[in-house]
Amino acid sequence: MAPHPRAFIYRLLWLSAIGCLLASAAHAENPLCPGLANALSEPPGTGHREVFVSTYTRHWSPSDEHRQVLAMSAQQNLVDDRFCGFSLFTNSFGQPSVYVFVGKTWPHPIPALPKLFTSVSAGALYGYVHPYQNKVPFNVGGFSPGIVPTLGYQITPNVSLQTRWLGFAAVMIGATLRY
Repeated sequence: MAPHPRAFIYRLLWLSAIGCLLASAAHAENPLCPGLANALSEPPGTGHREVFVSTYTRHWSPSDEHRQVLAMSAQQNLVDDRFCGFSLFTNSFGQPSVYVFVGKTWPHPIPALPKLFTSVSAGALYGYVHPYQNKVPFNVGGFSPGIVPTLGYQITPNVSLQTRWLGFAAVMIGATLRY
């Protein structure tokens, strides 16, 4: 059975409401994003915010159903190499999707490669709806948990290249600008 045509709009409104709650929580101490209130009060240009853009995703098992994945995310870097953020993207089946996450970065895990870094984010994913709701695990009404490991290389202090590993399905390659 096909979902109601307005179902996406209703879910988007719920996500917006959740986003507003998270934003208001930023003014209090947030256990998921410690130091978020202080970080958000800093002016742009201090190097604590990042924007990631990707137009290339490689699926391990390509399918005729797969579409080009376009992704853009924004994150706020926090104390102790932690971060919070969100990503807007079209999933592998062309559906608009959202990922809201928290994470941690480990700078230079290999001393011989000081510009290499790793990170992992975990959060809530929305967007895999009918008829693709079974393409991600634990999907309920389009909502599912997400974990995204990242391997990156710092080109300059403000620019990096990243590979984001999307479970056993694909790898996404993109660039990050820190500002």
